[in-house]
Amino acid sequence: MMKLKIYLSLSLLVGILSFAQEKKKEKVKFNQELATSLGADQYGMKAYTIVMLTSGSAKIEDKAKKSELMKGHMANIGKLADEGKIIVAGPFLEKNKEDYRGMFIFNTKSKEEAEQWVKTDPAVNAGIFSYEIFPWYGSAALPLYLKHHEEITKENP
Repeated sequence: MMKLKIYLSLSLLVGILSFAQEKKKEKVKFNQELATSLGADQYGMKAYTIVMLTSGSAKIEDKAKKSELMKGHMANIGKLADEGKIIVAGPFLEKNKEDYRGMFIFNTKSKEEAEQWVKTDPAVNAGIFSYEIFPWYGSAALPLYLKHHEEITKENP
């Protein structure tokens, strides 16, 4: 009787795992309307521009002034995100040999346009940050994550 229970349990488990694997293999239906709205190519990708923020040359000792500039930096990121211009932004958590402090992914393939947008950042203008600009190719669906970010955020920095 015990062997029968074990056999039935294992058979059920194998059946569930097989069903789960079959579900994984199901092809998601291509959505031309969504692909077009996101500017996707035939691979579901598109061109973006990455801006790598580095430490700037300015050394601002006044903590209130620096705090004001960093609040402006965060507000500018929010403004650019609301406008659909910036789709990823964030600091690096560890020091690195390139002195990268953070990054933006801009929803443009134009380096010139990305540079105009990064120059709206008060911390960049004050010299706290400098930057390097690179063309990048990634998933056209990348901007979709932003609409869910507020749903998982309890506090803003």
